[in-house]
Amino acid sequence: MRRLAQRLWPRSLARQMALLLAAALLVAQAVNFGLQLRASERQRTQQTTAVAIARLAELVARAEAPRPPGFEPMVVVTARSPILPAMPKRPDVVARAGQTLTELGLGVERMQAAEAMGREYRYIRDPATATLRRVEGPRRNALILSAELAEGRWVTAVSQFPPHDYRVVLWLLFQTILLYGFILLPVLWFVWRLSRPLRDLRIAADSFTSAAPAPPVRERGPADIRQLVHAFNLMRERLAAMLDEKDRMLGAIGHDLRTPLASLRVRTELVDDEAERDRMAATIDEMNRTLDDILSLARLGRPSEPPALVDLPALVDSVVDDFLDLGAPVTAEDSDRLTVPMRPTLIRRAVRNLIENGIKYGGGVRVRVRAESGGAIVEIDDDGPGIPPDDIERMFEPFTRAEGSRSRDTGGAGLGLALARAIATGHGGRLSLANRPEGGLRATLWLPAAG
Repeated sequence: MRRLAQRLWPRSLARQMALLLAAALLVAQAVNFGLQLRASERQRTQQTTAVAIARLAELVARAEAPRPPGFEPMVVVTARSPILPAMPKRPDVVARAGQTLTELGLGVERMQAAEAMGREYRYIRDPATATLRRVEGPRRNALILSAELAEGRWVTAVSQFPPHDYRVVLWLLFQTILLYGFILLPVLWFVWRLSRPLRDLRIAADSFTSAAPAPPVRERGPADIRQLVHAFNLMRERLAAMLDEKDRMLGAIGHDLRTPLASLRVRTELVDDEAERDRMAATIDEMNRTLDDILSLARLGRPSEPPALVDLPALVDSVVDDFLDLGAPVTAEDSDRLTVPMRPTLIRRAVRNLIENGIKYGGGVRVRVRAESGGAIVEIDDDGPGIPPDDIERMFEPFTRAEGSRSRDTGGAGLGLALARAIATGHGGRLSLANRPEGGLRATLWLPAAG
């Protein structure tokens, strides 16, 4: 499922832009949501506070109004404030109430304000008895505002907070849907249209090989993108032409060099001194092998042999048999059938170079093939002195050897390991060297299994 999702919507510019834009819109909407809720809560508080102050001002005015003797004020006066110490205090309401009473010319000794849970009451007329009946409503927070008129004389006004208006939340959700629908979707379409030719260009660049020509990338998208794709197509054509020219040049060089070497090889037969004749023939053979290695290394990017599924243990056994026929100290462990996609001629050459390298520097060689890590591994162990760890990677460079000679008797021109690693890399594999704890060197060739 995860692979399918990545294929439908890969980690590309479109996906990154979509995630960035969606996150930005989400943050903006979250900030807007917070501001709207804060404004709604402020309005709710101001409305409740205004009602409480108006009621308190009316109570204070009635309590202080002149009245005939014997008449009690139509105001409930208590000996103390109903606000308890545990109630959350509201000094801002006290300050606003004090300012309002002062403007109205009403004076009090002191005031207190707090929030508390209160129950809403309403009166309904009983249809059967035609009397009023008090009905309790839901419990909601109430604002209590008390003023001390004189010592031991308190008047109190109570105002309940109105219920929360959830229409704000619904409006914000509707607004978010509109934003994502009218902003995000068109931007996603535009970014997808912009990134599609870039994705095609990346795929073409990743799949570019010198072995086979590929159709040009379709030029589409904005003008700048079309110009970029056009430049890439031209560059690929120039690279293909340069590689073709290189192959023709290498073919000509190989032909021009092998012809005089063959002529020299014939002329050595005319030398009477047998020892000198053998040395001259060995030198010519070394030049032919070096030339062959150089041309093979230069042509690896454009192999003429098609890939095929080959039984790797059988191929390695055939290479080992060739060395056994020459009397070389090589042994191979038995392995089960293991089919690997490869160009058999190149892999045979890589294995031969590794075995030959182990024989020349390490004496006896042991070869085994096994399956591991989604592929196949060929391990070649020798009994030589190994290589200093700091020099292991340097051994894969062309014309590099552990000792300075270029003689085939002491190891050749130093192209065997470079050629073997280039062959492994061309197959999507890898080649590494490591010193074994018990002594000697191990060459490990890993090739990917069939896919």
